[in-house]
Amino acid sequence: MSKEPSIVEVDRLDCRLVTHRWAFAEAETAAIDRHWAERVERNPALYDGPVLLACRAGIGMEGGARVLKLDAFETRFSRFLGWRDFGWPDRSVFNCFAMPAVRSSDGAYLVGEMGPGHSAAGQRYFPAGTPDPNDVIAGGVVDLPGSLARELREEAGLPAAEGVAAQGWTVIFDRQRVACIKRIDWPQPAADLRQRVLGFLGREAAPELSDVHMLAPGLHDDPRLPAFMAAFLARAAGRG
Repeated sequence: MSKEPSIVEVDRLDCRLVTHRWAFAEAETAAIDRHWAERVERNPALYDGPVLLACRAGIGMEGGARVLKLDAFETRFSRFLGWRDFGWPDRSVFNCFAMPAVRSSDGAYLVGEMGPGHSAAGQRYFPAGTPDPNDVIAGGVVDLPGSLARELREEAGLPAAEGVAAQGWTVIFDRQRVACIKRIDWPQPAADLRQRVLGFLGREAAPELSDVHMLAPGLHDDPRLPAFMAAFLARAAGRG
C-alpha cells in the first residue's frame, strides 16, 4: 500500500547545487538506456537534457524560520525518467520542484493537463517542471521561486507578478517527490482565467499543456491527479 503524502508548511526554501555521484544511475545504465530508447520510440518529442534532482531533503529551523533544505545535483533526463518509471528504487534521491497554486478570485485552482509530448502526458497538476541548470544562480543557489515563475509563464502564459503570493510554502512529500507549492491569489474569476490561458495555448506552436481546468478545493478522486495534488486540494478546502 502506498504511503500517504505528508504536508509541512515552511517559511522558505534553501536549495544548493552540490557534486554527487549517483550510484543507481551508474549501476543501471544499460537498463536506463534501453528504457529511454523505448520511450523515445513511442514519443520522439522527449529530450535528454540536464535536470536537477536532490540527494538530501530535510526540514530545519534557522533564525526562528522553518526551512526546507535541499542538496541538488545534475543528471540527465533519461536517468531521471528511468528512476521514476522503475518505481523510485533509489530512496536516497528526490524529485523536488516548485509549483504555483494559482487561485482565482472565486476560489478555484488553475490545473494544467500535460500534453501528448510530455513524459507525464494526461496527468493534471499545477504548472511546474523539474529544475535544470538554468535555475542555478550566484553561489550555487537553485532558484526555485524563479523556476516557479518561469514555468507559470512558459506553460500558462501568466506573469507571476500579477497575483499576490503567499508568504510561505506548502511542502508535500509524496514518495520521492517533494512538491514545493506557493499559493498565488489571482484577481480574475475562474472562467476568465481559464479562457485567458486557453487563448495563450492556442497561440503557441507547441504548447506543453493540452488543456487547463479550474478545480475547487476539496476531495478529488481522479487518477490523473498525482497524490500530492489531491492532498493539496483536500487540505485547501479547510484553509480558506
